[in-house]
Amino acid sequence: MKTLIEPQALNITEVAERQPSVRWALASLSLSVLLSSLGTSIANVALPTLAKAFTASFQEVQWVVLAYLLAITTLIVSVGRLGDITGRRRLLLAGILLFTLASIGCGAATTLWHLIAARAVQGLGAAIMMALTMAFVGEIVPKEKTGSAMGLLGTMSAVGTALGPSLGGVLIAGWSWRALFLINVPLGLLAFLLVRRHLLADRMRAEVARPALDHTGTLLLAVTLAAYALAMTLGRGQFGRLNITLLLAAAVGAGWFVRAEGRAASPLIQLALFRDPRMSANLAMSGLVSTVMMTTLVVGPFYLSGALGLDAAVVGMVMSVGPLVAALTGVPAGRIADRWGTRRMTLAGLFGMTGGCVIQFMLPMAVGIGGYIAGIVVITSGYALFQTANNTAVMTAIPPKHRGVISGMLNLSRNLGLITGASVMGALFAFAAGATQITLAPPADVAAGMRFTFSVATGLSLVSVALAVGSDVLTRRRLEGSR
Repeated sequence: MKTLIEPQALNITEVAERQPSVRWALASLSLSVLLSSLGTSIANVALPTLAKAFTASFQEVQWVVLAYLLAITTLIVSVGRLGDITGRRRLLLAGILLFTLASIGCGAATTLWHLIAARAVQGLGAAIMMALTMAFVGEIVPKEKTGSAMGLLGTMSAVGTALGPSLGGVLIAGWSWRALFLINVPLGLLAFLLVRRHLLADRMRAEVARPALDHTGTLLLAVTLAAYALAMTLGRGQFGRLNITLLLAAAVGAGWFVRAEGRAASPLIQLALFRDPRMSANLAMSGLVSTVMMTTLVVGPFYLSGALGLDAAVVGMVMSVGPLVAALTGVPAGRIADRWGTRRMTLAGLFGMTGGCVIQFMLPMAVGIGGYIAGIVVITSGYALFQTANNTAVMTAIPPKHRGVISGMLNLSRNLGLITGASVMGALFAFAAGATQITLAPPADVAAGMRFTFSVATGLSLVSVALAVGSDVLTRRRLEGSR
């Protein structure tokens, strides 16, 4: 009887012999990442059209975007753990199929709430795809090539994010808003076929009892994350009583979750993993730098139009520079990380982001649009290098049985950073500009708000540098103490 080859046991020679299969496997993972990131950005451009189509307010149609993001944020860690337990390949196939069917449901929606419900289901499929793609990298490529593979996935994520608004505009103009979701159907079916054909089958562990899913921890984490995400997104920048109540609920839920995990026989998250200072620092840094990146997306359009006086078309072109740089630097960043090591490249990326933030609050008003673009290029290339090196460091340092849940944690830290950045940094920008209606603020006030916000972003980048250096020092001390 033939036995399945354990993916982690493949040596470099065996991987080389299977190279064509590895390429196709990476292609299937890349398409999965592209679809999930495209789903995040493509719907934003349709909100005005949806408001007219369903005779709804902005507050109502924004749930088309929020439902997708909330589903990903609340469930991504849980589905990563489920993949570790039940098998990642079969769960990834289920996630792609669910995403595809939900896309059909979105395209066929007859009411706004039908569309929102379908988007939530689509978000569940996207959460599975996001959580498991990085977990598969350690199984299909040798360790010394992990950075290149992570860079490729990062590139596809950036391409999906950048492509969403422009592709969405073309589809709405040529067909209707339904085409935004139906375009996922043929791509989803192709991803399903590629995964089924080219990813290794899940290893059989008949001799080992499978751990049960931690239902209590799963529910607590989902409710906690939902409360935090809603606290950060509701109110359109106004932080009222509901937001404070939700934030307090999230804090209580977090404490309850940690207590439950300490008592669970098969916890959703092994808290012992976070005793490693590097693991904890890597996740914290991921959240911080994502907050900084969201600052460029929140502040950029208002600064370019309000302070520099650019029209919408030029603003769109300038805003596309960031995703374009990320797409072009992802794969080279992975190769650099493979060659020079993840720790040095993590620091290099963080210093690059810090320098870019300094450029953003010093140069733009002095040299105009060129200064702004220079800062964005430096920030984005630094982010691409950091993200690839950081993800590689995490995914190569953990045991295979925890790859799904830790991949989910990495994606979660990124999502929480983006949500926090959109809310907190946006509020700081409006506060520093001294205007409740930022579109009516004078150019000098908008510029002052931009400088203040990027000075805060510089501070967050420096905190990330301190975490990186500090975790290295603590790790060395632990190693010396264990000798």
